[in-house]
Amino acid sequence: MNLITLKNKSREEIATLLDVKERDSLVEKFATLGLPNKKTEEYHYFDVEKLLDVDYKTLNYIPKAIEEGDKIEIIDGVVTKAPKGMRVYSEPCESIDMDHFDSLYYLGHLLSPRIIRIEVDGDCHVEILHKYTQSDALINYRIVISNQANRHTTMYENFEAEDIHNTLVLYGYDMHVAQDSTLRMVKLQVMHDNKYSMVASHKVNVAKNANVLLKNFDFGGDQSLQVLKVELGEHASIEAGHLLYLNENSKRGTASQIIHRGEHSTSKQEAKNILDGQARGIFDALIRVEHSARFTKAEQSAKSILLHEKAYMASKPQLEIYIDELEASHGATTGQLDEKQLFYLQSRGISYIEARKILVIAFANTLIEQVKDTRHQDRIKSAFEAVFYASNKG
Repeated sequence: MNLITLKNKSREEIATLLDVKERDSLVEKFATLGLPNKKTEEYHYFDVEKLLDVDYKTLNYIPKAIEEGDKIEIIDGVVTKAPKGMRVYSEPCESIDMDHFDSLYYLGHLLSPRIIRIEVDGDCHVEILHKYTQSDALINYRIVISNQANRHTTMYENFEAEDIHNTLVLYGYDMHVAQDSTLRMVKLQVMHDNKYSMVASHKVNVAKNANVLLKNFDFGGDQSLQVLKVELGEHASIEAGHLLYLNENSKRGTASQIIHRGEHSTSKQEAKNILDGQARGIFDALIRVEHSARFTKAEQSAKSILLHEKAYMASKPQLEIYIDELEASHGATTGQLDEKQLFYLQSRGISYIEARKILVIAFANTLIEQVKDTRHQDRIKSAFEAVFYASNKG
């Protein structure tokens, strides 16, 4: 399959090319938005057409008997393991946001008529492991996560890839966070060696009095974009943290919209970006406050450090406000490591590479240390150090 063949096609042509039946509203929405390109706002800094214009093999997504394991394991878009007693199953998707801004969100649903549903009961910690084993493949799958009211859940998301190449992963979540509940999602992804590229398009609904914490830790190279839409109800809140450490010729980051719909809703979005080599980091983030969201509090910031003269950060924090009764702030800074601090550390006998690492870790730690589980915090720090030292040999 070459997805670029969907460019500028009519609804009927798209339905035929994708062999889609009885999903007219989704096809119409995708046809209206069109395949993304460099002029599409959320993909302006990301070479999405280059990834789409490739002949990929397609896979069969036949549900398997799920074995018992200590985590949810998804191999090439199919669930293979899950903890005992956890409800994880495949079913047709009925909860699709028909007002999403990302056309690949709809394409993902069109390519994945059945979704992976994860129903979280009670207070718990869950780990999700994504594994990719196929080269030259288009791997597409959608996940729906829902929890119970007045419950508190933490989910840890990790990614592994075998010795593969030239694969594109299109996946994403539709999260439904119930009233008076808390959902914490911590993602750790290390990409390198051009094993696969990824576009992850998510939608998060946060109900009344619910809280969401999203922490994304993205390290290494290659091409990846997270596209995120969040809607906040009355007294709902989200705290989103994004930490990038990129090297080589990578292009990675986040394009997001956080929409305040309910009164007294709160959002805090913080991005820290560290770019080495010829990397391009992306933080294209909008917070929109609707007429119905009086007494909102919205805070957004992006701070970036460039470790190489050819590194580039596309940082675009934005506020779109339709009311007066609120508190809101946003800003962005980009710079280099402090030469005086580097000189001081070297004068104490610390090597240049180690001095750089100390300063970079200090910069990143405010986000890493927000992960309360020390085991996962140590895993994030180890992953960061491995990528850092690989980028700074000699």
